[in-house]
Amino acid sequence: MKCVVVTGDSRGLGNVICNKLLESGYKVVGISRKKSEQVEELENKYRDRYKHINFDLSATEGIKELYLTKLKPEGPIYGLVNNAAVAYDEIATNAQLEPLEQMFRINVYSAIMLTKYVIRDMLLNETKGSIVHIGSVCAHTGYKGLSMYAATKAAIEAFSRTVAREFGVKKIRSNCVAPGFMETEMSKTLSSEQRDRIYLRTSLKEETHIDSVAETVKFLLSDESFSITGQIIHVDNGTI
Repeated sequence: MKCVVVTGDSRGLGNVICNKLLESGYKVVGISRKKSEQVEELENKYRDRYKHINFDLSATEGIKELYLTKLKPEGPIYGLVNNAAVAYDEIATNAQLEPLEQMFRINVYSAIMLTKYVIRDMLLNETKGSIVHIGSVCAHTGYKGLSMYAATKAAIEAFSRTVAREFGVKKIRSNCVAPGFMETEMSKTLSSEQRDRIYLRTSLKEETHIDSVAETVKFLLSDESFSITGQIIHVDNGTI
């Protein structure tokens, strides 16, 4: 049974990804700051294949211990989905260092450190594994107030491409999925007018379906996508 680690499993896209993977027979270890009702539902439904770990991913200095004491015993680890993220919504001239650092710790530093230990686990166990990072349409198309958030997503996409080159010889793959705007907790702060304006920039003129993003992640983890690595897959309704 293949074990996949998913960050940000408590709600939104992360929770949907966990559900899709569990339905497909994977063993899933989810990580988020606290347990939600959605997590409890998955625990009750998949008692033997789903484990949730409470961990604040902004505490990057604790990730080594997290791997050694919580993740490694659940392995060998086949896959990692770096999904957890926060958005610091502000224009660049109003940037404040503290929330900016917090966002980079969660969106970038924790993803890099988890990738480090998961790849070490894959090398130790000679696992032909797959890593999927969740990027964003924001890293490719400008949106007012999201320049700093976009910078974190651009950083993780660049990191993913080079990881693919570094470890492809070991048959370890690394890809990004770049979703468009979805109806999630992160987008709830937008007004109806703002959402409509964003959706009109897409070819399909609507929000990105969260199930479509989760299915793409599942595909990139599967053997069916074995020849795909170092890529950024856009799931954004054809954002213009």
